[in-house]
Amino acid sequence: MELREVVVRRRMVRSFTPEPVPRAVVDRMLAHAVRAPSAGFSQGWAFLVLDTPDDVARFWAVATPPGRGGAPDRWATGMRRAPVLVVPFAHEAAYRERYAEPDKAAGGEPQDPRERWGVPYWYVDAGMASLLMLLTAVDEGLGACFFGVPAERVAALRAEFGVPDDHEPVGVVAVGHPAPEQAVRGSAARRRRRPLDEVVHRGGW
Repeated sequence: MELREVVVRRRMVRSFTPEPVPRAVVDRMLAHAVRAPSAGFSQGWAFLVLDTPDDVARFWAVATPPGRGGAPDRWATGMRRAPVLVVPFAHEAAYRERYAEPDKAAGGEPQDPRERWGVPYWYVDAGMASLLMLLTAVDEGLGACFFGVPAERVAALRAEFGVPDDHEPVGVVAVGHPAPEQAVRGSAARRRRRPLDEVVHRGGW
């Protein structure tokens, strides 16, 4: 599939079939994810792969807010059929360590990445890695959806899967075969895509 076609076809799929996804495909998604750019080549990311029915069920058990697990809504019903979940994490310490190294330190003193950039690039880089997974899923003829973990459920996620405290989840990539009834829903169905002349400013604002 040509890159242009992959980009145009990419959308958030929110309803899956339970058909398994070959591990080789998941491995290709991860291999592409780590090709994402990262500030200072810090590579401050990690990926929790949940690709067995038991592990996927464990995720939904800890990520679902109390009171919402008994009667899943349409979104949850479709999403819970996804056979693979990949949770990308951002690791701030990797960037701080990298920018304390001699080739990055200013005047021999370690630099604070937040003060230097004003932007926490560990999140940006983990997001770019996530996008490469989304695009790879399309290239493999699959569907994928990026969604967030409720803030109040992050501690439970850490405890269930033994995630270190210094790794922060930036979201979850659900992967699987789109359900036959899949249709454009959510915000994309209600809002227009902003045209280039509204968002592109050449030479100034």
